[in-house]
Amino acid sequence: MSARDRILAKLRGARPAEPLAHPDPAPHYAARARNESKAERLARFRTGIEGFHADVHVTTEADWPALLARLCADKGVGTLLFGAQTPAGRRLDPATFAGTTLRPWAGRVEDIKADLFHTVDAGFTQTRGAIAETGSLILWSSADEPRTLSLVPPIHFALLDAAHIHPTFYDALVSENWAGGLPTNALLISGPSKTADIQQTLAYGAHGPKALIVLVINAEGDEQ
Repeated sequence: MSARDRILAKLRGARPAEPLAHPDPAPHYAARARNESKAERLARFRTGIEGFHADVHVTTEADWPALLARLCADKGVGTLLFGAQTPAGRRLDPATFAGTTLRPWAGRVEDIKADLFHTVDAGFTQTRGAIAETGSLILWSSADEPRTLSLVPPIHFALLDAAHIHPTFYDALVSENWAGGLPTNALLISGPSKTADIQQTLAYGAHGPKALIVLVINAEGDEQ
């Protein structure tokens, strides 16, 4: 018997006859979800993502386009790239964006690479939801709204409905039935890009957006 065979025989001999039972996490997470209000989830999410240097603005379904236009003006955004065929993209009116050019996403990355990396100031995306426990946004990319919009421009504006903030990642997986089908790419975003590669010093904006600005639609809250 070779050394390899002896090692494999030991491993097989140590393997339990029946798979080890794992505790079911559902009761713990379900209890938390039941006992936490929408306002509490929003507060937890906001504390978490602001701790990672993101900016959060609470608004309403009717007012968020005007808020986005105002923030673009405040940030000096010359060109905003967005998915024109998405529900949120259809709400954007160029007439309200003084000084900002709205550029619909079109074509392939290879075709617009020079503009994307050198002339586009910000990207705007919808979000699928968020996770209160980690202060993370959930984005599912699509042909109309590719991940490039959130990963390349210096500023990322993200639109979030507070009703879709989940207590935990587990709750998002279960309540939205992620097992039933996922996109080719799903993103969890907890702030602007950051790295500590150089002398273990944390730096923001090294490999992506330098700023993350979240517009939260909250029917139960006040605008901020």
